[in-house]
Amino acid sequence: MLIGRLSLPGFDRRLCRVANRWGDRDVVARFFAAISRLGDGAFWYTLMLALALSGDARGARAAAHMLITGAVALVLYRGLKCWTRRPRPFRACAGVIAHLPPLDEFSFPSGHTLHAVSFSVVALAYFPALAPLLLTFTALVAASRVVLGLHYPSDVLAAIALGCALGGASLQIGMWL
Repeated sequence: MLIGRLSLPGFDRRLCRVANRWGDRDVVARFFAAISRLGDGAFWYTLMLALALSGDARGARAAAHMLITGAVALVLYRGLKCWTRRPRPFRACAGVIAHLPPLDEFSFPSGHTLHAVSFSVVALAYFPALAPLLLTFTALVAASRVVLGLHYPSDVLAAIALGCALGGASLQIGMWL
């Protein structure tokens, strides 16, 4: 698709290359690799466990709600990856290198970002005071995926939209349960 003289796929690749170059700095690559690894699940499962063990019924409900939402997100992103089969940028885009090995083969959408956004939407509905922590961590997870050469910016943007929709739908359905 073209907008004026700007090719959106070309812009996506150029932005991916620019962000990926940040990872050439060892300290930046290590920082985003750590964020990405925490986003693999450790951060979210620790949060769910802390909420569930808080002794507050609201915390246990939030943790269960997040767990169910995460399961749906897993099915959704795996299905979309198999359907779209978009190669990861480090495989298809000259000048992009993977600063971390991927967990699966395909790029679209970013599962890390989809989970981070949907978990944050649900958790923040129960505990709005967690916003500074969760929004910062979620933004860093999303950025890490591009900096590390594992996703295009469009993979991350699509995952943000899907995560918002999934988290929002989960909350609407949860209201009726």
